[in-house]
Amino acid sequence: MEFLEQRIRKDGQVRPGNILKVDSFLNHQLDVDLLDEVGKAFYDRFKDKGINKILTVEASGIAIACMTARYFHVPVVFAKKARSKNIDGDTYTSLVHSFTYGKDYTVTMAKKFLGPEDRVLLVDDFLAVGKAMRGLIDICSQAGADVAGIGIAIEKGFQEGGSFLRSSGYDVCSLAIIDHMEDDGQIFFRQED
Repeated sequence: MEFLEQRIRKDGQVRPGNILKVDSFLNHQLDVDLLDEVGKAFYDRFKDKGINKILTVEASGIAIACMTARYFHVPVVFAKKARSKNIDGDTYTSLVHSFTYGKDYTVTMAKKFLGPEDRVLLVDDFLAVGKAMRGLIDICSQAGADVAGIGIAIEKGFQEGGSFLRSSGYDVCSLAIIDHMEDDGQIFFRQED
């Protein structure tokens, strides 16, 4: 979507290793007006899918999930990157790899919050190689929940995550797809597949 591409061009910073830094508005300091537009865009795309839960991975996806859930009037559930003492009862777990942090996490979610009656919209701030989304899909599969759609703020289209998810049959909506980035800071976008 043009609003997000414009903001990335204005405030995003390209770093070595194909890293796009958007911490001034998306995943450290949050521009709630922009996040509200993101949530509305996901609602407009998926409003007819019968979604009754929004699911993400902590931490950067939570703000996007909350703003999206406001439009759907449904709860947000997030998979935790560490099992804490306050998770009680049975849990779903899945191993995910963080491209940004370069490490693996076992994400955990209480079983009481997701089941076969749920039609889920998965959301996150970035999609690169797709490991976080695969982990959330795995959790939905364990729960018998239906993945009704996947909403991504920024997709790195030059990495395989989006292509893999689309070729696997998932309805993926990426608001800004980066085709490639240059060392001089230029960012080139493409339209969604």
